[in-house]
Amino acid sequence: MRTRFTAVLLAYLCVPAWASDSGWLTYSPDSLAAGRDAVERQRPEIMPAYRALVEEADEALRAPLYSVVDKTQLPASGDRHDYFSFAPYWWPNPDTEDGLPYVRRDGEYNEATKSDATDKQRMIDFAKDVHALGLAYYYTGQRAYAEKAARQVVNWFVDPDTRMNPNMRYAQAIPGRVDGRDIGIIDSRMLIRVADAIELIRPADVLTASESARIQDWYREFLTWLLTSENGVEEGKADNNHGTWYDAQVVAFALFTGEDGIARRQLQVTRERIAEHFDGQGKQKEELERTRPWHYTNFNLEAYQLLARYGEKLGEDIWGHGAKGRSLREGFEFVADHASKGKDTWSFKELHEFEASDALANMLAAARAYDDPRLDRVASLLARQSPEDINLLLFPPGQRP
Repeated sequence: MRTRFTAVLLAYLCVPAWASDSGWLTYSPDSLAAGRDAVERQRPEIMPAYRALVEEADEALRAPLYSVVDKTQLPASGDRHDYFSFAPYWWPNPDTEDGLPYVRRDGEYNEATKSDATDKQRMIDFAKDVHALGLAYYYTGQRAYAEKAARQVVNWFVDPDTRMNPNMRYAQAIPGRVDGRDIGIIDSRMLIRVADAIELIRPADVLTASESARIQDWYREFLTWLLTSENGVEEGKADNNHGTWYDAQVVAFALFTGEDGIARRQLQVTRERIAEHFDGQGKQKEELERTRPWHYTNFNLEAYQLLARYGEKLGEDIWGHGAKGRSLREGFEFVADHASKGKDTWSFKELHEFEASDALANMLAAARAYDDPRLDRVASLLARQSPEDINLLLFPPGQRP
């Protein structure tokens, strides 16, 4: 491992700065440059995360190409190219012979929904690998990472034999109840990571002009589907994390396809959500009523911090937005308070264990966005507890916008 790491680091040191980072979506060029500088200097608080990234990317080099056509069950359409998944919190009915219709057990994950029969785990693996490959290319300059990422995205979006149709019509189906649901759109949030990776590998010139155009066309068609389909419109009305993650997808994919006007309009919806999602103490009522309130509180904040960074790109302030005595900042401060004090101060009933580390990415993002020593301290505390978390490369401690 040491030999491999040394070789990669030496290769990184020879990589010139990219000519332009203007197409980046989620990532700040300054933040990633600070992370790369920290790697160059071999700062001890960054190197475990860097080694973890390289290890993950090396595994991704060995992974097969992913495609929705590889599932063993078909959606109601009968078209293997349509994404298909089952709702994760729904289980066979114990009161019927055939198990139908399925029944809901909130927070209890049915692992059978992540089998090869459907596409959910496949999309997770695809996005995770492409994301790691894109970041590894940026941090090491090793062309092999960009080449594998390119092969993956061409297989998923371009090749007519393996491409996914640009819709989520059959996402989170419930056996015996429905063929797909609007809330299944949350599965495709993973494609934000993929768009980020595509931008990161662009300087490697590993995608042809035709391939790049067809990938953009895919995202453009998918964005249109999100904005105009019945499922998309209904998901946009959701008053919990589903609505926020819908916004994050619309804005990210609009930016990726050059539709800045759509992105700005959706960010206005995001502003309106803030007053509805948070109370004056920064609590999120809809998320705190779940069986996993700490997880869902942070899950919703994750979407908000993505949206706030897209706002930075467009000159739209989301980080500082407040209305009706409520603000996004208070939401981060509420989490920071409990992340620093631990589970003994968390009064909400949890189906599973309270893990302070769930807040790391949000605390790093908030520490970067707000000039607040307390947020800095909480982010640093969680970072020391999870030194291999790749988010440390995305938000180097102490870095400001």
